[in-house]
Amino acid sequence: MGSAVERTDEHVREYLIYRGFTGTLKHLDSDMKADKEKGFRVDKIIDQLQLFIQTFDLNGLKDYWGYLDRRLFCRLEDIYRPTVSKLRTSLFRYYVVYTVQLKNIEKTQEFFQRQAQELQGQPEWRDWFILPFMPAPEQNPLFSPYFSRQWSDTFLVSLHNFLSVLFQCMHILFFDSEVQRTTCLQEENDQLRHMLFSLQGEAKLKKQEEMVHHKLPPYVQNMDHLTVFWKTNRFHVSYSVKPKDPVAASKEPRPVCSAGGTSDQQAGSTSHPRQRRHQDHEKERKELFSKPQIQVSPTKRGESGDPEPQLEGGTTQVSGEGQRGTGVLGVEHPFIKLSQEEYGEHHSSIMYCRVDCSGRRVASLDVDGVIKVWSFNPIMQTKATIMSKSPLLSLEWATKPDRLLLLGSGVGTVRLYDTNAKKNLYEMTIDETHSRILSLACSPSGTSFVCSAAAHAGPGRSGSVTETVQRLPNHLSVSGQLLLWDTKTVKQQLQFSLEPGPVAINCTAFNHNGNLLVTGAADGVIRLFDMQRYDCAMSWRAHDGEVYSVEFSYDENTVFSIGEDGKFIQWNIHRCGVKQSENSLPQDATGPFVLSGYSGYKQVQVPRGRLFAFDSEGQHVLTCSNNGGLIYRLNSSSDSGLEKVLPLGGHKAPVVTVDWCSAMDCGTCLTASMDGKIKLSTLLAQKS
Repeated sequence: MGSAVERTDEHVREYLIYRGFTGTLKHLDSDMKADKEKGFRVDKIIDQLQLFIQTFDLNGLKDYWGYLDRRLFCRLEDIYRPTVSKLRTSLFRYYVVYTVQLKNIEKTQEFFQRQAQELQGQPEWRDWFILPFMPAPEQNPLFSPYFSRQWSDTFLVSLHNFLSVLFQCMHILFFDSEVQRTTCLQEENDQLRHMLFSLQGEAKLKKQEEMVHHKLPPYVQNMDHLTVFWKTNRFHVSYSVKPKDPVAASKEPRPVCSAGGTSDQQAGSTSHPRQRRHQDHEKERKELFSKPQIQVSPTKRGESGDPEPQLEGGTTQVSGEGQRGTGVLGVEHPFIKLSQEEYGEHHSSIMYCRVDCSGRRVASLDVDGVIKVWSFNPIMQTKATIMSKSPLLSLEWATKPDRLLLLGSGVGTVRLYDTNAKKNLYEMTIDETHSRILSLACSPSGTSFVCSAAAHAGPGRSGSVTETVQRLPNHLSVSGQLLLWDTKTVKQQLQFSLEPGPVAINCTAFNHNGNLLVTGAADGVIRLFDMQRYDCAMSWRAHDGEVYSVEFSYDENTVFSIGEDGKFIQWNIHRCGVKQSENSLPQDATGPFVLSGYSGYKQVQVPRGRLFAFDSEGQHVLTCSNNGGLIYRLNSSSDSGLEKVLPLGGHKAPVVTVDWCSAMDCGTCLTASMDGKIKLSTLLAQKS
């Protein structure tokens, strides 16, 4: 009961602080100090009673017990009245014994003088009026039990237990039970969601195994029509055309007529190729269905001369959602796309779209500065909408606790937002001269975060949608800072040194334990910081132009980056500036992103959010494209180094940022586009 009241008081205080009711808060504090019920905390009530006794404050003791009687005891049933009366008698006896033990005879006599009229008619007090006149009452058999330590302790424990049971039975507040019940329900719901998600994936996979849909070559797709046509012509020719060569006709097998007899062989040279073609097609069809894993050259053509349909990069297209996992014949697809859903609460182009550490919530930011916090399991539901007077340029989920969201603005401030309470906890002023917060990264330990602040420049890196992209040459890059802030003290810890000079940092990322930090800057340089010594361990020029996005690899021995030059490069962090792989990506994967409109109007957006994301095992990467996300296989044996394995599709506008969250065998891919739409694709990883 006491903890519930204390928790309620804290909620009321937070509400008053949030609303700015400082006057009401002062009155609340003063009233709480004078609270006679002590927040329904039994220990504090006992302490207050003992304080009145130890200070010989008989009036205070009587008034306080009278208040408890009017406020609490009067609500009890009549059967409890004798218990209350016995406790009151024991309390006053405790006071009298305390005055005698301290030899304060004046206070002992005062008690009986003031209480004489009330106590004379009570038989339990009849023998006590002689107490002030006895030289050694503690030795008297009638009074000696009350002077023992055992009696006083027993009385205090009894009073404590009585008040505790009373508060539990009053049912004034149910917070403890409600909190426990709510927690149990949430845990049960989480377990049921995971179970439902797993069962849905298994059911769809089982259904796909029973009904395999192949993208067949044209000559196999039209096989039924070809068979009907051949049978019809065969039956017709057997009665209208005679064979020119009876000898040859006698050597051919006589096919069975549909009427139950035999028909003559078709005449003419065209009957033989058609029959052979039909037999070959039937044979290939059986092989195709009985052995779907047969190794076939990707460029093999059918007898009709039409090439088999292929994906870019040599991967055969498979049909529809929930497709069976075969890419190039004989090579199994790594993922099955189970479903694709759309979140359409934004009304302008998306800049950021990030899943939190637990994989339960998503935060998305558009160019209008509107942030949506939403969940997708089991259904899509908006949890909070954040709108700001100042423009917002960046966001990042905190790691501990994962309900907190860091929001970077265009006026030099960073806000810490509680998505559960739907309120701002802190607002930190970073730097007035470097007012654009371009990137935020929270340490995995949750104790600090890194903030990239840059001075104002052209609209090229503002994150807004513009008609033209204005850039500065690398040697004229705008000034910037990289700062480390403590999340507990809400104070700046240090400013990192950026050599050869202050430059705007576009992207930041920690490794798994927070000991390393990698950054990509507007001058095309990647910098690797040692977070134990807080200095730059190495740096190298990575791209011709700005670095847009950078991430650690799965084993953290390398880092990947995408730059303005359209290259996707893997770097060895143990050998400064050494490339392990380099691939050129199309402009729709690296930006700037272009959305064309009517009358030649174009909207151009420079990359702001994450441009690529890895799966849970680091073997596949998700990138942007004109009509949806595109998944590549890394470390491929092909010459290009990247192999396209699955296009997610679903978008009508260019995708500008992606994220990939993995849970069990199911992965959730987020792709956000310039029309404000976010597609959530659920994948099932096929274990080899």
